[in-house]
Amino acid sequence: MRRPIVAILVIALTACSGEREETPTLSLAETLGGSSSVGTAGFARATAPRDFVFPRDHHSHPAFRNEWWYLTGNLEAEDGREFGYQLTFFRIALAPEGTAAARASAWAAREVWMAHAAVTDIHGKQHYHSQRLSRGAAGLAGNSGPPFRLWLDDWHISGGEPVFPWQVSATTGEFGIQLDLVPRRDVTLQGEDGLSQKSAAPGNASYYYSITRLGTSGSIAVGGNSYPVRGLSWLDREWSTSALGPDQAGWDWFSLQLDSGDDVMYYQLRKGDGAIDPLSRGSWLGQDGVQKPLLPGNVKLTVLKYWQGPDGARYPVRWRMVLDDPRREWVIAAALDDQLMETVISYWEGTVNVLEAGTGTRIGRGYLEMTGYRPGS
Repeated sequence: MRRPIVAILVIALTACSGEREETPTLSLAETLGGSSSVGTAGFARATAPRDFVFPRDHHSHPAFRNEWWYLTGNLEAEDGREFGYQLTFFRIALAPEGTAAARASAWAAREVWMAHAAVTDIHGKQHYHSQRLSRGAAGLAGNSGPPFRLWLDDWHISGGEPVFPWQVSATTGEFGIQLDLVPRRDVTLQGEDGLSQKSAAPGNASYYYSITRLGTSGSIAVGGNSYPVRGLSWLDREWSTSALGPDQAGWDWFSLQLDSGDDVMYYQLRKGDGAIDPLSRGSWLGQDGVQKPLLPGNVKLTVLKYWQGPDGARYPVRWRMVLDDPRREWVIAAALDDQLMETVISYWEGTVNVLEAGTGTRIGRGYLEMTGYRPGS
């Protein structure tokens, strides 16, 4: 596929939003690589560590081609019913900052926006998801502030002064998310002081930070019922112009919040032949706030169970994770096997339980994202 971002624009301009059977599937490697039809010329590149400035860096970075705000979380209702949720906003630039708009019109846009929302009702054994797409023009989608505001149609993250607390809202015909988020930890810079190198080529990297614990309260609506909920969310923020190399197929990304107060992030980059890329990375953030890097030599991942999606791809939904420092051995198990996001870019994203390998005791919860899987992979 040589036209992914152009295809996204066509979808946005024709007001296609959430009709999965009519939405083309795009290539992850092409969309995040350096060979897209839009190309990288004129865009800024992530080539060296930078100084992060907050709250400014919670906002968009239009000099770069790709950017996302990624919220995931695990919540519990008063009756013990458990939910997972996701709300993600993607900004995709069509032309570098400062270039002339294609048309002298309020509808002309240099960027398109995409948003994904999902709720996993573990008790009801149902995964709900939806997507929306729009051009970044005429007030349809964008990021502004202060006060902080990120929106696509009526889905939004709205902030206070200077940024937090956040009010999160996304409603569809099947489910609804209405939450308040307050950070319980400071910003964590991932990679090398926030520079996350994804492949060997210079510039194939992102600027990446996380807030690994946000106290969360509000309501989740499914099946015609609304449930007051409380729990924890995780924010990931990345922006780049290109990331994956031509030999890379996708990644397996884990964000784990342990009952001990420790937080773990690790992504395993997969090559097209199934090999694990040595640039796979992660971090252990201790309850004391001390951060330790996790390298491929520190982490061993073994697949214990696969689930086959309707697209024919097999997704690992149960893993053994072994860490050598500190020494830990866990089973990471999907709370529901089918948490497939059948969106413009098809991927698996869902809530998981962290279990002690020996006893099966749950010691934490988290989220797992798996991208780039295809039939036969």
